[in-house]
Amino acid sequence: MQLTTSRLVLRPLQRSDWPLWQQLHQDPAVMAYIGDIPDEKTLGEKFHTRILSPQQPWHKEASQWLTFTIIEQASGKAIGFHGFLSHWSPYQQAELGFMLDPAFQGQGYAFEASRAVIDFAFAHCHYHKLVATVTQGNAPSHGLLKKLGFELEGVLKHNFRIAEQWVNDEKFALFNNE
Repeated sequence: MQLTTSRLVLRPLQRSDWPLWQQLHQDPAVMAYIGDIPDEKTLGEKFHTRILSPQQPWHKEASQWLTFTIIEQASGKAIGFHGFLSHWSPYQQAELGFMLDPAFQGQGYAFEASRAVIDFAFAHCHYHKLVATVTQGNAPSHGLLKKLGFELEGVLKHNFRIAEQWVNDEKFALFNNE
């Protein structure tokens, strides 16, 4: 399973992606609107649950993440992660999530990768609805979701804690109109 755009390749997460996974999840700038920086054990456990294998392939009926590594085609460099958490039964929904190396932000890569993942989720997996959560104040992610056609469905006040501060979560949705 691989997704390709004009500048990117998105392939399933592999063990060799650990250094980038660790780097992004321990970068305060990346994690500022995602959550607290996890300890090494928690981070490793999360990483290993997202790696697919022939013995345990991803399928939409399982409530698990499908995580893609984003590769810049020109350099061959892994620059981030994208994917979704399946909530197939009974509502045919999935929750979109992504993180990108700050050196590659602001270049349209998140939009390009998101478009590919959305197209895959709707055309191949036949989800009815994709949802995304953005910590209020994360203007780049808010703007990206709006540009992709997501609608703000509401704000959950004091819904999550980051750095011992309660934050509001913006809930977005995009419907499969096909």
